[in-house]
Amino acid sequence: VQLQASGGGLVQPGGSLRLSCAATGINVGANQMGWYRQTPGKQRELVAQMTTDGGADYADSVRGRFTISRDHAKNTMYLQMSSLKPEDTAVYFCKPTWSSYWGPGTLVTVSS
Repeated sequence: VQLQASGGGLVQPGGSLRLSCAATGINVGANQMGWYRQTPGKQRELVAQMTTDGGADYADSVRGRFTISRDHAKNTMYLQMSSLKPEDTAVYFCKPTWSSYWGPGTLVTVSS
């Protein structure tokens, strides 16, 4: 199983980014998938998850600003992030919610 998160970068407060997570060895549509983030000194936080039937749920801190989605043909998960805040700065990861495997994350920095 390989999960490669990408799309991070530096963005100003109020800006937007879209993260991607290309999966190999696992079908993103057949698994409950989650986007997580981690900042230094803090535990990893589940920010968004999508069930196999397409239902989505979000952490209170991102609800209304982040949108999780998937592309079955590309076997890829996405996280559209809008109205970004400095406190959204973190390394973002994606993985099945049942898995203990953490692939490489992508760094998002929100700063002016």
